[in-house]
Amino acid sequence: MDIQGALINSATLNNAQAKTDAASQKLNAINPNKMDKINNAAKEFEAVFITQMMSHMFNSVDVDPMFGGGQGEEMFRSMMVEEYGNQLANAGGIGIAEQVTAKLIDMQAMMNAQANSQANRAE
Repeated sequence: MDIQGALINSATLNNAQAKTDAASQKLNAINPNKMDKINNAAKEFEAVFITQMMSHMFNSVDVDPMFGGGQGEEMFRSMMVEEYGNQLANAGGIGIAEQVTAKLIDMQAMMNAQANSQANRAE
């Protein structure tokens, strides 16, 4: 490896370390109770999103008249799809919850910084 490559790798490593440190500071600034609420909200959002996607998918599937159909299936299909969405989200989902969690953490850290700034001005 030449010197230029080593310098680029070193700069990349330093940049990654700075991002990791910033993320750690944001997490440390958030109350653990709020962190639980953030995680739950993100999972619920992902479950609703998956449920909506699956409901459109199931609406396009015809009911087999020999083994299903009728008012019972119409009534319970939405409940089944909702439970599928919840189960998929609880099993790891499709990656939306992690992105929503990161955004909510950023927003909470920004709100905490603004509150601290206003408190410092008031003193």
